[in-house]
Amino acid sequence: MSEQKSAATSPQMTADKARQVWQRASCLYDAEALASALDSMAKAVTADLEHSNPLLLCVMTGAFVTTSELARRLAFPLEVDYLHASRYGDKLSGDQLHWIARPRTALAGRHVLIVDDIFDQGATLMSIADYCRQQGAASVRSAVLVDKQHERKMTGQRPDYIGLEVPDYYVFGFGMDYRGYLRNANGLYAASPEDC
Repeated sequence: MSEQKSAATSPQMTADKARQVWQRASCLYDAEALASALDSMAKAVTADLEHSNPLLLCVMTGAFVTTSELARRLAFPLEVDYLHASRYGDKLSGDQLHWIARPRTALAGRHVLIVDDIFDQGATLMSIADYCRQQGAASVRSAVLVDKQHERKMTGQRPDYIGLEVPDYYVFGFGMDYRGYLRNANGLYAASPEDC
């Protein structure tokens, strides 16, 4: 799950306000650019995992579109499961996650590919990877649609597969939300400064 802030429970957010946010936003990558990035990611994943019976783990909720789009580009047998975990507060605190849903598939002996939407500070994704290793996964790799460029990373580890890079903006679309809305935007958008 992205460390990017989300106010999904904010009582002030409405569909009309979300529409205004979308109209003021700048499109960083359109659907064609996203498709091209996913094609490249799929080639790299295929080269590494085609013969390993991998398990794709979708990090909910932001990665549901990326996971779906990546999976349909992988022309070999695989399984898909999901997890939902979030970190308390803004800081790394003993690698503890709040688990909303753990994977139902046993991870022992499996080659796991964690699929997430954005690599922001990185602590949550790396903690999920550590959890998979603790469960006995044979290997753990990670794929993210976008890597946010800034100096606030909490880990030196990097995802194995990265689709695109984005500047240090609040981004939404293609599964990523703006206060619970706009996950359905078929592109990747930067919210205007007035909406951040």
